Amino acid sequence: MNKTALRALLKERRELIAPEAHGLSRPTGRGRRARGLSQQQVDELTNRAVDTYNRLETGRYPNPPADYLRQVARLFGLNEQEWVSLCRYAGIGDPPGPLHPSSGLEVPGVWQEAVDGITHMAYVTDASWNLLAHNRHFAEMYPGGVPPANMMRWMLLDTSARDTILVDWREGWAPLVLPQLHAALAARRDDATLRQIEREVRADPDLGPLWEAGGAHIHPDGDERPIHHALRGAGHVSICAAQPLTAPGARLLIMIFRPGPRKSHARAPMLRART
Repeated sequence: MNKTALRALLKERRELIAPEAHGLSRPTGRGRRARGLSQQQVDELTNRAVDTYNRLETGRYPNPPADYLRQVARLFGLNEQEWVSLCRYAGIGDPPGPLHPSSGLEVPGVWQEAVDGITHMAYVTDASWNLLAHNRHFAEMYPGGVPPANMMRWMLLDTSARDTILVDWREGWAPLVLPQLHAALAARRDDATLRQIEREVRADPDLGPLWEAGGAHIHPDGDERPIHHALRGAGHVSICAAQPLTAPGARLLIMIFRPGPRKSHARAPMLRART
């Protein structure tokens, strides 16, 4: 627990909230008036016993329940980055899930400009793997220059992906992509898009057995995989993966294309700060 950071975050955000916005009034009479909600009013709005919030803000509440932290975070209007910080400062580690069900389904619009500035193939998907942004280099990988609407469905179920673009799909792609669907569903059990893809995967004669078998490979960051580029022909891509901080489950993928077969070579060493 980081009591100093916890108190600073909660106090600052609590004092920004007007009690009147929640049908409450500010204390009257003599004495210093509290800015924003009082600690007692937070207890009232979260339906908790008196002094519960004071214990949290002052760091006297060890291992507070995640559902209580979520109540406070939503009341205070925290964003996803602040939600992560709140859980870490309170001593429970990373949060068990996003703060809001809609989180991960949108990213700031400047991401399109950022992706356009990348010289390699690059795209951004939301937590449901819907394509949100891409650059022209990525579109050129597809016949006709039109990328799919949902990358997970395309990689697993589209015939053009299986037969043309994703070389060695059965061994080199499907077993590595399916665990990512497992992981996405574990984080977003009620996601309608992901659930529909799961149903289609289960019904597919090639994917069904692989789905039941599971798999440990979760993240593509650093992977190298064979593809057939619509304009540049056969080659392979090195994949770099990252996540926009305000959109849990969304991802940025950068694919570095190299023509020809993958040659036997050692991968670039891990990057570490010099000591």
